[in-house]
Amino acid sequence: MSNGEKLLELKGAYGSPYTRKMLAVLRYRRIPYAFYYDHLVPKDYPEPKVGLIPVVYFVDDATGEREAAVDSTPIIRRIEASYEGRSVIPDNAAMAFVNYLLEDFADEWLTKAMFHYRWYYEADIEKAGSILPLWRNYGMSDAQHQETAEFIRQRQISRLYVVGSNDTTAAVIEDSYKRILKALDLHLQHSPFLLGDKPASADFGFFGQLTQLTGFDPTPMAISLDMAPRVHAWVNVVEDLSGIDAEQRSFSLSVGANDTIKALLAEVGRVYAPFLIANAKAVMAGKKSFATAIDGQAWEQPTFPYQARCLAWIREEYGNLSVEDRTLVDTMLADTGCEVLLAS
Repeated sequence: MSNGEKLLELKGAYGSPYTRKMLAVLRYRRIPYAFYYDHLVPKDYPEPKVGLIPVVYFVDDATGEREAAVDSTPIIRRIEASYEGRSVIPDNAAMAFVNYLLEDFADEWLTKAMFHYRWYYEADIEKAGSILPLWRNYGMSDAQHQETAEFIRQRQISRLYVVGSNDTTAAVIEDSYKRILKALDLHLQHSPFLLGDKPASADFGFFGQLTQLTGFDPTPMAISLDMAPRVHAWVNVVEDLSGIDAEQRSFSLSVGANDTIKALLAEVGRVYAPFLIANAKAVMAGKKSFATAIDGQAWEQPTFPYQARCLAWIREEYGNLSVEDRTLVDTMLADTGCEVLLAS
């Protein structure tokens, strides 16, 4: 089904990695859109069931009623069903599963680094507290700006625990971020995108988080410039890929890229897999928090029911594969540590 030039409306914020992810997808797919900063949505538009951004407003063709949808991963797949051409989901089922896993890793693990660096270090706290309210309203008075900036700083610092950022886990998060940078920087020497020479939804997942880590927050940005200049440049390029001739490109990896993507998958197995499993066990046991070891270091945080569902969805995606495609996935994930995610 094709919606042609049908306008897609969404609400978000420039400091939101998931908003940046969605905007980049729409640019690449050449889907016309209207973007409302979070407080400028028309008053008669529906509120989402969960107060997250971005919000995409889907219109029922029969009734004309709007539905407010959140969660970028299913939104992207819903758009795939409605807009033809320039797909960001590989048509090969095994490759599509790897794409799903990497997108989930970016959305749910790399975001820990994004939130950690922004609200853990003083320079980052000061910059984010100052700029985030001005993106919402750069016409506010100096007094209002100072008051709003301090409110945002205190609110967000108080929420660090939600993503698992604390003095115990800081080293795990930061070491993982540096390994991701190194692995992606090496991969980009062999492939322009994660899964070939055109972008998949996982590329936009990584891009969204990295717009903040490499392009806004001073501490992780300095690290990226020192360790992974290609990643820094890649993020700037992925911002707008509308000019790419997607029909001349494919989701396929060279021999060298097959090796380098495995390093990224090994990071998924090294940190994200043990996190997902420990969190899911704690959720099933009804615990409010849990402690485990990740990469040989202590990890503790409150349980996160949504990320327990993420593990279930990964296993569901794998279970839906044919026997042949599962074999291909198993080969690609062999010795990465991701294998434990696929056990029922």
